This record gives sequence, structure tokens and C-alpha cells, in this order.
Amino acid sequence: MAEQRSPPAAILPSAAILWVGGSDDELAIARQAAGQQAVVIDVPTVAAAISSPPAAVADRSPTAIVLASPTPIAWTTGECTALARRWPLAPLVSVAGTLVDGRRRSGPPLPGVEEVPWHELAGRLAWWLHDRRRGTPGGLGQPATARREERILEASNRVAEYGRTAPAAAVSAAANRAIDLEGLADLLAAVGRPVCARTRGRPPLEDPAAIVVWDPGATTAADLTWLAMLTAHRPARAVVLLDSFPRAAGVRAALDAGAAAVLGRPLSAESLTGILLSLDGGPGPAASPAGL
Repeated sequence: MAEQRSPPAAILPSAAILWVGGSDDELAIARQAAGQQAVVIDVPTVAAAISSPPAAVADRSPTAIVLASPTPIAWTTGECTALARRWPLAPLVSVAGTLVDGRRRSGPPLPGVEEVPWHELAGRLAWWLHDRRRGTPGGLGQPATARREERILEASNRVAEYGRTAPAAAVSAAANRAIDLEGLADLLAAVGRPVCARTRGRPPLEDPAAIVVWDPGATTAADLTWLAMLTAHRPARAVVLLDSFPRAAGVRAALDAGAAAVLGRPLSAESLTGILLSLDGGPGPAASPAGL
């Protein structure tokens, strides 16, 4: 496993996540990423959280409540309602393992619960906490009655507005296919990131940017070898790798090869912006040690 860094100094120590449920395999990666950004308080079940709430959140609302499960349909409306009654100001976030990938078109089953794939949690959480520090409600501040389409549109608009007004360091983009490179560069521009170099194929060792976003398509052993060379050649460089179907073993292999983060496709504007914000302070895993 790649060496982990301390949380960035800008992270508010008061941010506390109540983590309900499992933390195995992919969820362990997501849990570790969350722990780099906020205090994470673990409880095994909803019943335990309500009957014996941890002292840290017994008399205050957590920043968010994460319902973690290997499968996407593991929580009942009753359990979510019970948590909402106990902590009415805490937004509910559902995080599931690999099986959540098949639900992207069908939508989340629980109204009022933001469902996040495990590989998006680090970036989305980084952006949500950034919103919180700026004093804006952000994605976690939307009403529970908001539909998924409304949440996605609002998130895209907020990220785009922030990108137009906040100065940001330039990044490099690389992709194996021309169409992927064009789409990646367009997305980076849409979130306010100037693209200082575009490369079709693997990023060159002499790439000028401190942050490189690389879409290799299907990541191969040769790509991981090149990734290790990129980071060894210039240790201050942070490489964000894109993967269509992130799996725990592949993410850990990329991290061991030197990746700062691994993001799943289709790529969320919130997730990408959150990861880039966490990497602006320097190289390495930063707020996303698990490559999410």
C-alpha cells in the first residue's frame, strides 16, 4: 500500500462522519479515504447508532451519516427514517461496493438518501467539505425531497460556478483515444481547470504540470509500470488515473505504482473537483489515500 499522508491542514477538525455498517474490501478503501478528511465514528448497525450513540455525536449532529454496505440495497426506509429523526440535520449518504455500478441508470431506491459509489466517496466528500468551509449548503444541504436529477444538475451548476470564479492551477490531460482526450479536456475546462498540455497516449515523463489526469482506457501492467516511472521521475507530480470499473485490487495496484487517486467513469464533476482540490496542496494521496 502506498504511504499515507496526514490530512491537509485546511480540513476542519469538527467535521465528523458517522459510519454505519461495513468496512471490508472496497468499503475499506472508501472508509480510509473518509478518515483522511474527517473524524470517522464507526457503528455496526442503525439500531446500535440510535440506542447507544457514540459520545462524539450523542449531543451534536454529525456532518453526515454514511450507510455502508457491500450491496446497494441493504437499508430500509424505516432505518433511514429512524436516523433522520435522531439526527434531523445530518444528511444521509449510502455507499455501496462494486455491485452499485449496475444501478447508475435505475437510480437510488431510498428517497432522501444520496447514493454514492464507493470509488466516488473521497472526491465527493472533499467537495462537500469544501462547500462547508465556504459556508455554502452544497450537495449535502439540499432537501431530502430533491430528486436525483435535481441533485446532479445542482451539483454541476455549483462546480461550474466555482470554476469560473476561483483561480486554479493548470493540469495536464492524457488519454489513449482521441475522443476520450477531448472529453477529458472539456470536462477539466468546465470545472475551471486550465489544461496546459494534452497527450494522446501515456503522459510523457517531462509533462510540465504538477497534476496529470490520465485516462488509459483499460489499465494494463505496462500502464502501471509507466505510472511508476512517471512518479519516480518527478516525485512532486500527482497522477490521477481514470478507470471504467474500479475494483479494490486494481485501485490498490495503481496506488502502489504511485497514483494519487483513481476515479471511476463516468466521471462526476464533484468527484473530479474534490480530488483536484485535495491535490492542490502537493503530491500524493492527500484527501484520497485510497485512490477514490
